[in-house]
Formats: sequence, structure tokens, C-alpha cells
Amino acid sequence: MAPVDPLSSLLSGIRAEGSVVSHAVLEAPWTIRFADGAPLTMVSVLRGGGTLLLPDGTEQAVGVGDTAIVRGPDPFHLADLPASCNRPHVEYEIACFTEDAACTAQDLGGIRWGNDPDGATALIVGAYRASGHRHQRLLRALPPVLVINEDTEVCAWLETAAADAALRSAGSQALMDRLLDWALVCTLRTWFEQAGPDAPDWYRGLAEPILAPALQAFHARPSQTWTVAALAAESGVSRALFAKRFTEVMGRPPLAYLTECRMDEAEALLSDTDFAIAQIAKSVGYADAFGFSAAFKRHRGLSPSVFRAAAS
Repeated sequence: MAPVDPLSSLLSGIRAEGSVVSHAVLEAPWTIRFADGAPLTMVSVLRGGGTLLLPDGTEQAVGVGDTAIVRGPDPFHLADLPASCNRPHVEYEIACFTEDAACTAQDLGGIRWGNDPDGATALIVGAYRASGHRHQRLLRALPPVLVINEDTEVCAWLETAAADAALRSAGSQALMDRLLDWALVCTLRTWFEQAGPDAPDWYRGLAEPILAPALQAFHARPSQTWTVAALAAESGVSRALFAKRFTEVMGRPPLAYLTECRMDEAEALLSDTDFAIAQIAKSVGYADAFGFSAAFKRHRGLSPSVFRAAAS
């Protein structure tokens, strides 16, 4: 079985779907209101720039080469000037994932598409739906907005790929969606790498030679009955050394981390599937439904059946 890391597992529940904003061209002054309520929205600035205006009043400038990921679901704005400026803006709204939305790649609320004139801002925007609850752990690890600056060659390639996708009829939607998925993964991975000590513990562990093999083994086979000794064996070190280093890096003992991951996965399965409690118990590493139910109630305060009923 191929290695599985926590970031890949968390991203498995988030996908671009029906993305319509491939290459927006805006001539100043302008403001875009993002009202999709999407868990994540990605904005890549190919030319020009603007200012992100977040719900809490925070402003974040973005320029050429910047890719911003904004955590939802509250609406936010992108303007060519800070909110403090009084120039009247042409206002647009993007709400393509809301009920009864009628967005197309050629005509979206007055935003023009195609070759940008001198001085215009060109953007690639993608909103991401979430399939179920597995993405919640990832969202908790992200700030309200993160900005990564990409190499100009990457931006040129992204712009070319987006233009190519827009021109093709067969498969163009799937191509654009997968392009945005790729961009999201690359941007998040870069941000986690640059976050250093501010990155979540499960990500920092992947950079530790002693911990990475064990983490990959656990996330690839969560139903296995793992012990500290078994995890240490995956990493090829002694039990004592593994437990000590794991606690230093991850902030808690190995089995506490495993239990937390299992409870998160159990929540997702209880919320998003109709699997029997006994099936869920085995899939997250418990021998029977009784032991799983007791552990779940101890850590979540509700029995699995009560949690499922509340989530439905």
C-alpha cells in the first residue's frame, strides 16, 4: 500500500467542483464579493493586484504572483484598493455554489473574460466544496487567510493552462477543476513548510525522520491494532526513543495522538456514511463496538449513536 500522510488524507475530502472563474479581467475601480460560503476559496493574481477585505475587518494586500487561500464560510471581498479609499467601485458578486446559482465561464455578473488590457487585473479563482466532515481538521489548522508568493514562471504556466482549459469544450470543466485541486495542494504544502513551529503538529511530524515512517504507517492502516512498540518498529528505533521524540514534537504521547485521529475519523464516518457502529469501530482500530462506543463517549461526550443523530 502506498504511504499516506495526514495532509493527503485531510485534502481527500475537499475538491474544486464546477469552478467557473478561470481568468477574470477587471479594470479599476472594482470590488468582488465572494458569497459562495465555500470552506476554502483560492485567488491567484496573475497580473495587477488588489486587497482582500475579510469579515473581521482585516485587510491583506495581494499582488502579482500571490496566491491567497481564504477560509470560509463567511463572505469576503477583493477590491483593487483598500476599503479606506472612497473611490466608487464597480461591484461584482461570485456565488456560484449557492442554491439556484447560474454561473458560466463566459459571463459572470458583468466580469469580462479573455485577454486583459493594459493596467487590468487578471485573476484565477477557485471555490472548493467539501464532501463531508473530514476537512474540518484541516480547516482548524489554517488561519483566516494565507498568502504564498509563487515563481513568475509558475504563474505564467497557470495562466496558459487556464486559458487552454477555457478554449476547449470537451473535458474543459474537469481540466480546470483538477488544475485548481493541484494548485490548492501545492499552495497549502508550501504554506505548511514555511509555517515552521506554527504548522500543526501532525505536519511537523512528517519532517522528523524518526516519526515520519510511523505516521505514514498509521494513516495508511488506521484499523491496525497499533502499540507504541509497533510504531517504533516502523521507524526502526527503540520504543523509549520513539515515545520521547514523539511527545517532544507532537505535544502528546503516541497513543493519545492515535486516539485523537481515530475519533476524528469516526466522527466523519458517523456523519457521512450509514455504516453500522461495529463497522466503524473496526475501521478505526477497535476490536468491537462496545470498546469503541466507550472510547468515543469518553472523548466526545456523546455516544456514537447520539452523535450520529445530532449530525443528521
